[in-house]
Amino acid sequence: MQISEAESVVMDVLWQRHPLGADEVVSALANAQDWQEATIKTLLNRLLNKGAISAQKDGRRFLYSPELKREDWVQAESRGLLDRLFDGRVAPLVAHFSEQRKLSRKDIAELRKLIEEIDDGQP
Repeated sequence: MQISEAESVVMDVLWQRHPLGADEVVSALANAQDWQEATIKTLLNRLLNKGAISAQKDGRRFLYSPELKREDWVQAESRGLLDRLFDGRVAPLVAHFSEQRKLSRKDIAELRKLIEEIDDGQP
């Protein structure tokens, strides 16, 4: 399922707390985005049509909840990024950030720990 960057902002609100009415989503995004209420409602409708969220009638309004799990979306986005930019390989991605000096000492320590954990789990 393809979720645009703008749609992912709305999804983040719903992943953090749900169910929410459109007015609550608008309020949650009021300080973070310079979007009109109509824009947010359009994004909610797009997400609803894609099946990323569901809507349940609550009196005169609808309450929205995510159907797409954040973990599933992150995995698909990560795989897509790796496939598009790095031929599906993680090492060139890390090398890219290393070359651009975007890895802090903490990042490097975490990567070393992760590699050790992966290496220990290998037969």
